[in-house]
Amino acid sequence: MNNITITNPIIWADVPDPSVIRVGSMFYMVSTSMHSMPGCPIMKSENLMNWEIVNYVFDTFEDNDEHNLINGKYIYGKGSWACSLRYHGDTFYVCFSSNDMKQFYVYQTKDIENARWERSVIPGLHHDPSMLFDEGRVFVIHGNGEIRIIELEEGATALKPDGINQLLFETEREGIGLRCEGCHAYKLNGYYYLFFIDWPKSGNGRRRELCYRSKDLLGPYEHRVLLDDDMGYHNKGVAQGGIVDTPAGDWYAFLFQDHDAVGRIPCVVPVKWVDDWPVFGWDGKVPKTFEAQLPKSETKPLVISDEFEYFENKLALNWQWNHNPNNQLWSFLARPGFLRLETGHLTSSVEYARNTLTQRTEGPVCCGMTLLEVHHLKPGDRAGLVAMQHHFGWVGIQVGDSGDRYVAMCINGGKGSEETVECIRYESNSIYLKIKFDFEDSKDLATFYYSEDGVVWRLIGRPFQLRYTLDHFMGCRIGLFNYATKQIGGYADFDYFRYTNSL
Repeated sequence: MNNITITNPIIWADVPDPSVIRVGSMFYMVSTSMHSMPGCPIMKSENLMNWEIVNYVFDTFEDNDEHNLINGKYIYGKGSWACSLRYHGDTFYVCFSSNDMKQFYVYQTKDIENARWERSVIPGLHHDPSMLFDEGRVFVIHGNGEIRIIELEEGATALKPDGINQLLFETEREGIGLRCEGCHAYKLNGYYYLFFIDWPKSGNGRRRELCYRSKDLLGPYEHRVLLDDDMGYHNKGVAQGGIVDTPAGDWYAFLFQDHDAVGRIPCVVPVKWVDDWPVFGWDGKVPKTFEAQLPKSETKPLVISDEFEYFENKLALNWQWNHNPNNQLWSFLARPGFLRLETGHLTSSVEYARNTLTQRTEGPVCCGMTLLEVHHLKPGDRAGLVAMQHHFGWVGIQVGDSGDRYVAMCINGGKGSEETVECIRYESNSIYLKIKFDFEDSKDLATFYYSEDGVVWRLIGRPFQLRYTLDHFMGCRIGLFNYATKQIGGYADFDYFRYTNSL
């Protein structure tokens, strides 16, 4: 086995709340997906550095106005939170809570890369859960500040009627802004280890990683601060996640760091054991590069270009819809070689438009471009390319009440409305659209362009300041959209989407 060089961050894109396991020689990860569908992406890697998406836990998990993004309702900032991935016996498990549904979900499958997952629903919120299999029993440890433990039936499909369901312990209050949460639970070396983050008000005043341990599941627990480091990046603590071992017996922590508008990005941290305590990093710091005894592997793109040349209506795994899609209103088959998005309901903003198809953006810089055909849009329609967060910006075509077309750059105008920054009369039936993103050192700027021929590009509007806020709780995504403000039934044909990690 050859050594590889791991460089942090390993993925410069939004992959928050990672939960990582190893099965044989393969590592698997699940992360938070909130309002993006399909949800709970499953990624795999041979070396903790190069990851590819191989599956999703669900296509959708509820069917209501909020999940369908209709009637002014939504699940922005809610949906699936902080999943836990575990393997026990011959079965993979993923569990999470949904803040909008006030329910706890457990999914399981025997084939993590190819199969569909079986779902169980348990009433009640179990914040930031971690599953723990222990001598034939199944526990979930969860909570914020008040850390609780519940026991599930052996099949992990329901609460065990006479099982443990109690407060495990309370974490520190004094001087703490965000109390302990984000549990990752393990039983190793005769100890129970519970990893958390908290956010103290004093000291460095940033998120940090803690570990609680006990030889008894129900305590008492002792704890230590394992990591309080920002890698020199704007006091953004590298924290929240768990640990995993390699076939060679080495240990690593898999954590994430806030990087403002691009999102929460994963880092790998070396771990050694001293007196049965895990010790993170080198002298308390996260190394930016280090050698690991892991195999080399091919790098697979997280964000892809797509020519939309499909023989069935099945998305590449890199794409996700903004909320549940209406599968009657999009197609690769209606016009082969194109993605067709047809309008089916009225709205006043891209933030509430159904069937917006998105991918992540990546740092430090990236660029997405599309060719859009617009002659089947109806009066009042809007179609184009969006930098999608609560504070969004888009470039595309606006159709006036009389059918006149304009190329426009629009932003969130507040209170659910859009503000047109600039619009220009546009006569052609097709238009090239481009957005450039600059996330270097949290500059977080999106710049918008259009072209009639794909050669000569014109800047439109102004560079837009992207912002990571808790409204969406997600890194900026780039998306293709079409929505109606006056009448339904118009459609937009996207010829392709092309993406680069450069400007």
